Formats: sequence, C-alpha cells, structure tokens
Amino acid sequence: MSLSEFRLGRMRVALLVMCAALGSASIGHAQQLSDYTLHAGDKLDIDVWKEPDLQKTIVIQPDGKFSFPLAGEFIATGKTVPQVKAEITARLKTYMPEPVVTVTVTEIDGNKVYVLGQVQKPGAYTMNPQVNVLQALSLAAGSTPYASLNDIIVVRTSKTGQQKVIPFRYGDVSKGRNLDQNILLESGDVVVVP
Repeated sequence: MSLSEFRLGRMRVALLVMCAALGSASIGHAQQLSDYTLHAGDKLDIDVWKEPDLQKTIVIQPDGKFSFPLAGEFIATGKTVPQVKAEITARLKTYMPEPVVTVTVTEIDGNKVYVLGQVQKPGAYTMNPQVNVLQALSLAAGSTPYASLNDIIVVRTSKTGQQKVIPFRYGDVSKGRNLDQNILLESGDVVVVP
C-alpha cells in the first residue's frame, strides 16, 4: 500500500466518523425541537379546522401571555407547543364538540442570548433552538485581539430574578479540557467577553 492510498483510507475513515457524529447530532436536534419551550416574543400560528374566524397569528407578549378568541388568555412562556395546543383544545370544547387545533411556531424571536464585550459583532442572537457558549461566540464572529478569553463569563438570571455567574475558560475548551464549561445557553443569558 502506497502512502497516498494510506492517507486516502484515513480520510475515508475520518469522513465516516464525522457522518456518524452528524447523524446522531441531528437525531438529538430533532428530539430537542419537540421539547422547545415558548418565550415572550415568539410568534405562533393557531388554526382551528373549518373555523376561519379562529385562524390567528399571535405574538407572545412580554408578560408571557396571549389571548385567543373564545378560549381566553393563556400563559405560554415555559410551555411546549403540545401543551398550548392541548389547553386551547380543552377550552374550545365548551363551544364546539371536537375542535381540531393546530399550533405552529413561525418565529422564535423570544429565544435570544446576548454576546457583549470584545467580540467582532456584539448583540442579540436568536437561538434555533439552542446554542452553547462556543456557538454563541461564533455567531458574534469571534473575539477581537484584545479579548481576555480565559475570563469569559455567562450571566444567567433565574425566574426569581437572582443572577448567577458561570465562568468559561476558552483556552481549556479549545484544547478539549473541561468541556463541561461549554454549557447550553438559556434564553436571556448574557455572554461577556472582557
């Protein structure tokens, strides 16, 4: 076997490993989509079959609520699409025997993280549906030459308003160490690159 045939064989093995990893990642991604929880700012299309007056596009308000004709007001934040669909269906049964309700997320504008500081493009980024710290840094086009990459922090605010600081050392993660630092970000998280 020549050296070029050996290299070609190694490249094929590496390609197969990458394809297998991408396949398992896409399965995990599909599972995450079914568990997506709604946020203020998300846009929903809600349709009730054979009821043209009950076909609405709504935006979840800053307080996490929305209103739908006949069914009233709903709290949507923190709930999944199947949960919202079940609630609407249950409330509409008062007015119609077997309502067929469809709820579709059309925009996930409420699912944002913020990247600030010494990055090329600081700002708010929509997660579709989730990103980790490295991916958020990539969305912000990477760091500037002046960034202190081992002092990055993630500021997370809990539902009770308490803030928590999570350290992120880019140098460790980029070398494959302490990968547990590369956490999945939650809506509202702020990544600060000093």
